Amino acid sequence: MPEQFHRPVRRPSAAFDNLVGSADSAETIRVAHATASALLTRAREDSSGESAERLIAFTAEHGIDDIAELWAQAPAVSLPGALWRLYLLQLAIHTDPQTSALLYERGRVELGSADAVVAGAPVPASPEELVALIDTILRGVFRGDFSIALDRAAAFCRVQVSGATHVADDYEVTVPERATELTARARRLHLYANDLTAAAGLWRSGGLT
Repeated sequence: MPEQFHRPVRRPSAAFDNLVGSADSAETIRVAHATASALLTRAREDSSGESAERLIAFTAEHGIDDIAELWAQAPAVSLPGALWRLYLLQLAIHTDPQTSALLYERGRVELGSADAVVAGAPVPASPEELVALIDTILRGVFRGDFSIALDRAAAFCRVQVSGATHVADDYEVTVPERATELTARARRLHLYANDLTAAAGLWRSGGLT
């Protein structure tokens, strides 16, 4: 009998809104907080950076389901909730960098704020550069200033919200189904941006657990 190998779970961007974890319970939430804290502490105490690099590459090797089982049911503004949203952003960009780059560039042009500067992508950003950007943001989570990494991720979300909203408007008449998908994506990213910004504030005050 051939040896069975675990393969990464690949999910299209449209499926992200429907991802859920295990049944909501006090024990699930307790495990979510404990594992997130232990993982972050271990990575940040490893001066070699090897732990951080393994965590950055985790979804490419294992998919998203293992993380969902740990953190998807955690409160949005919490340590596991923030890490879960960061991993979802990473997987979304890695899975479909072309769409991410399209939405980001449209959002950068349309959005009258400093969010694109805060996010830190090149101008204009290629698909490959956006993949590198989200990995750099995660590297900041595990090795740098955690609150700054969260702020950068939130800013990235707001740029994408602007892009998705404007592209949805473009498709409204010709491809209404696509417009609906992009509008739903914009709504979800808007929530992520708010959650990550709130988490950054709590981290600075020592209240993010």
